[in-house]
Amino acid sequence: MIGALAGVAVVVLGILWLRRRYVVVTVHGESMLPTYRPGERLVVRRASPRSLRTGQVVVLAGVARGSRAGAVGGSLADETGTGWIVKRIAAVPGDPIPRDTVPALRTAPGTHVPAGHLVVLGDNADRSYDSRRSGYLTTDRLLGVVLRKVGRPLS
Repeated sequence: MIGALAGVAVVVLGILWLRRRYVVVTVHGESMLPTYRPGERLVVRRASPRSLRTGQVVVLAGVARGSRAGAVGGSLADETGTGWIVKRIAAVPGDPIPRDTVPALRTAPGTHVPAGHLVVLGDNADRSYDSRRSGYLTTDRLLGVVLRKVGRPLS
């Protein structure tokens, strides 16, 4: 009896650990086409901002259209109102500011991305609300890094 309870406890603790470390999110919208399509599910590993690298795909708390990404207050929502956005990192703190590809940062002060900030872009520029329009996003919005797709797209 005690062995069975210990086994159940180990399983429960394992599940709790996995849920704290990994999240599955569903893609909404077309901002990451052709890499990720609407309805696809992604495994996301929670990560610290220090571990981020250019080129990684991340999930962040969204930014309301028309607001400045670094602004305090306002609602957090992506184009579909889901609250999370999936984007590719174009620059991390300390990287040169990518002024040529990010119009919203052409007049940003300094020469490098400041601490606590990211430059993120959708793979589908025509359908993505990202740093090209909003400027920097702060690292405190980070949920995690996309590891892979799982299953088939939801219809």
